[in-house]
Amino acid sequence: MRRILAVIDLQNVFADPASPWFTPRFAEVVPPIHRLVTAFGDDVVFTRFVAPARPEGAWRRYYEQWPFALQPPDSQLYQVVDAFQPSSTVDATTFGKWNPRMATRVGGAGLVLAGVSTDCCVLSTALAAADAGVAVTVVSDACAGADDESHAKALDIMRLYGPLVQVATTEEVLAK
Repeated sequence: MRRILAVIDLQNVFADPASPWFTPRFAEVVPPIHRLVTAFGDDVVFTRFVAPARPEGAWRRYYEQWPFALQPPDSQLYQVVDAFQPSSTVDATTFGKWNPRMATRVGGAGLVLAGVSTDCCVLSTALAAADAGVAVTVVSDACAGADDESHAKALDIMRLYGPLVQVATTEEVLAK
């Protein structure tokens, strides 16, 4: 089965130690993600979390808590880190990146997820894609969470969704 690699939110806002949204093991997942991106070739999509122009509903409270993040999509904060140069991205103002554009890009393929954060955007994307009937594989050592405990708990939760969601290592994904 053909698979699409989705690199979730590998952005400056999560890479920068000075950012309130810094993901502590961000730098550690860059090498395995590089390996995956190389192996998947043209079957790679990068996503970005971006702030809405005008938050609605519960998102208003969210951005009251995180006002620094109310920046336009072209701000440096929201750019994919320099280690990667995607020609385009699937952007979303939501944690989950399973949206119509991503669904079109994936088509009938399986979805392999890597990126940040395991316990938020990766989890939200994995469950929505699985609900849509997509076979999802989450690459455990190519994802990072808010902290090690949250990362491990999120992986454990996603394992509960098997066989719709599988958790595998980079080596296991590359061996298929």
